[in-house]
Amino acid sequence: MIGERAGIALSERKREMAYSRLARRVRLAGQRRFADYLDPLEADASHPEWEHFTNALTTNLTSFFREAHHFPLLAEHVARRSGPISIWCCAASTGEEPWSIAITLAETLGSAAERAEIVATDIDTRALADARAGIYPLAAVEKLSEERRKRFFLRGTGARSGLARVAPALRSRVHFAPLNLASGDWPVDGPFDAIFCRNLMIYFDKDTQQRVLKRFAGLMKPDGLLFAGHSENFSYFENPFVLRGQTVYRLRGGAR
Repeated sequence: MIGERAGIALSERKREMAYSRLARRVRLAGQRRFADYLDPLEADASHPEWEHFTNALTTNLTSFFREAHHFPLLAEHVARRSGPISIWCCAASTGEEPWSIAITLAETLGSAAERAEIVATDIDTRALADARAGIYPLAAVEKLSEERRKRFFLRGTGARSGLARVAPALRSRVHFAPLNLASGDWPVDGPFDAIFCRNLMIYFDKDTQQRVLKRFAGLMKPDGLLFAGHSENFSYFENPFVLRGQTVYRLRGGAR
């Protein structure tokens, strides 16, 4: 069911994980059997429980400036550009990745970062709500430099002591929306200068990966970059991208 809904291919070794996560939803829905929980979803593609079902089976593992080698490449890429800049982060999770992109653009472009827009999407609406709020435990930002913490975060006081919130100037440049990459409807507008799709494609089967990559290509500028995750490799099947650097791809025939 999750494969048909979100393109996520769960192997048999994920059985215990799926059981544990869905068991909580079964109890919260007031059901005692998995069949009583799942049957209404199979019967109604618009059933409101689909959102919770999907949220339960998605994995959110992220941090600020994860896979740090990507961000100097992004900075170099946007520094050469003129006019509006548009970047899509399509697996935003709880927000650390799109905020890291926004910080990179602010540091690279200065006041010109106002011409940049970041679209951040995710299928997990619960994680997306956390991303949109932009509030994190101080431990989540402690590995950032002191300069970055002071410039891009507000430290909480009183009831919010121990928390940090993304600064308003940064928040105005990131727009969040739910999106399912496996669906036919992608409510995003290109062309994008760069797309971040990191550590998500590993959950898709090869057919879904190829389909998504082709759709990415149609939404990118000719010299746009695709940033993938450290465990992802698209070179073993025909796709519209060629490797440019460590898990960074460009369109075939595009500018180098």
